[in-house]
Amino acid sequence: MTGKLSLSELQLIIRDSLYMALPDFYWVVAEISEIKQNYSGHCYLELIEKQDDETIIKARIKAVIWSSRYGFIKSFFENATGESLREDLKVLVKARIEYHELYGLSLVITDIDPSYTLGEMAAKRLLIIKKLEQEGVFGMNKELEIPKVPQRIAVISSRNAAGYSDFMNHLQGNSYKYVFYTALFDAAMQGADTEQSIINALNRIASKSDLFDIVVIIRGGGSQTDLSWFDNYNIAYYVTQFPLPVITGIGHEKDLSVTDMVACKALKTPTAAADYIIETVCETENHLFEISLEIKNFARDIIEESKNRIERSKNTIAPLTILLMADLKKSLSEVSLEVLRLGKEKIYSAGIIIANRQSRFVSAALSFVTVKENLISGFKQAFISRTGISLRRNNNRLSAMENSLQMLDPVNVLKRGYTITSLNDRIIMSAATPCEGETIDTLFSDGKISSRVTGKNEKKPKDTTS
Repeated sequence: MTGKLSLSELQLIIRDSLYMALPDFYWVVAEISEIKQNYSGHCYLELIEKQDDETIIKARIKAVIWSSRYGFIKSFFENATGESLREDLKVLVKARIEYHELYGLSLVITDIDPSYTLGEMAAKRLLIIKKLEQEGVFGMNKELEIPKVPQRIAVISSRNAAGYSDFMNHLQGNSYKYVFYTALFDAAMQGADTEQSIINALNRIASKSDLFDIVVIIRGGGSQTDLSWFDNYNIAYYVTQFPLPVITGIGHEKDLSVTDMVACKALKTPTAAADYIIETVCETENHLFEISLEIKNFARDIIEESKNRIERSKNTIAPLTILLMADLKKSLSEVSLEVLRLGKEKIYSAGIIIANRQSRFVSAALSFVTVKENLISGFKQAFISRTGISLRRNNNRLSAMENSLQMLDPVNVLKRGYTITSLNDRIIMSAATPCEGETIDTLFSDGKISSRVTGKNEKKPKDTTS
């Protein structure tokens, strides 16, 4: 073909060739990567096919469901599967190929087989369950024991979810007046962010695990599509590894998600989860009450038995006590008589000893007094004798001294012809004492004469050196 073609002419040739080569409808298996409905009611999709590792896309094409068919297909699919058409969902679609000169190649979907999607979802769940079992972690969280009184509760839910409000109202308004402490860890409970949001919440709780007793994951009612977000390997794996018991109340009466299956306890609704927690505390309280009654009854039985034993012992002990007292009285009487006998003997012996000692003491005392009297008498005679001798000796000495004094008396000395010369009533011992012209007094035995010194004749001392 040598002629020149416009772009639109070429595209028309492509369209006609496709229609001629692929005129029929085909059943195609694909995964929805994008889906949206515009204002006119048409639904536009992007379909993809991934490789076996579910990471690399190997094929991609646009698709459309016209509004005339979309309402019927959507309603039929949801009724059959409980799922809405959404991203990441594998479907089996009936479509024909269409090529438009402006919009390019696409598929026009006229029907979707829900049975294929159901089988694919079930297969995916089974694959996740099998993987968890092969890793040996499927029942790990179930092995944890839920506390008897779970009061500190970490709640993973959307803050605005009706299920969260129902859970809190039911828990806090319990008829037993139990007090519970809750902390909300806000997370997306549906949509593409569900997985990472819940895992982040679990990580935050794990970092403070000592502050909580249990973890509760709740979301309230929703479609089967909403439940499928919890058929997630990563969420389930985190739950199996979690250090605290996990209770789920995701809100589906018919089916359990994989997250429910691996949780320590799975409840149908948030209110059922609240009831379970309340009933757990109530059972513990009742058990404690029963134990207290058993202890009370046991204690009463012990007391009653003890009373009976005491009464029996009392009846047995009373006669024995009387006999024992009689024996003791007899023994005491015998001991008393023996004590009296020994006492008399001891008193008699003590009296003899005292009398002997008294006699010996009196005799010794008399001997001592006689000796001392003789000694005193000897001392007395010796004292009298010595005193007389001393008196006579002292009298003689006094007489001699008296004679000497009489001889030395100045009066007697003057009578013997001696005189006493004085100057101004002071005795002159040397001729050098008075001066010429002074008056001196000379005392005689019979009077006194006053003289004036007119001259002195002094004797020179002898030279003793030659």
